[in-house]
Amino acid sequence: MNDDKGEGVAIANLIGTDGCSIVGWVYRWTTGAHAVMWDVHGPQPVLATRPELTAEQKQEIVFDALTRIESGDSD
Repeated sequence: MNDDKGEGVAIANLIGTDGCSIVGWVYRWTTGAHAVMWDVHGPQPVLATRPELTAEQKQEIVFDALTRIESGDSD
């Protein structure tokens, strides 16, 4: 994935409240920033991450401040 801020890589799936569906992904950018890419339904409640993030990763990621990655399909 390419962005003006650098390269990003998905580090975890966001699992929906049903316990099995993937509703988004946590990305880490080369700049150290984190962002979420949601599925087509947009932001949703999350039950867990897979793989489970470490305590250190959880401290690095301020989940309330995560931003949605825009698709680039602006009109």
